Amino acid sequence: MPEMDGYEATRCIREMDGEVAKIPIVAMTANVMAGDKEKCFAAGMDDFIAKPIKFAQVYDILLKYAGHKAEKT
Repeated sequence: MPEMDGYEATRCIREMDGEVAKIPIVAMTANVMAGDKEKCFAAGMDDFIAKPIKFAQVYDILLKYAGHKAEKT
């Protein structure tokens, strides 16, 4: 993002008033170096998906934050 990165955007969202501050934020990044996941959580993100993504992982996380329990097929 030209104006700010995902970490800064997450911090700004978390500082907002009301329910919008509680929206689930899931990092999707190619950065999988030691400490990257922790950096996402420290910024206020709720979950983390490393690229290359796996459909089943994305599906499970979407269901998790949609309030449903994922069914295993």
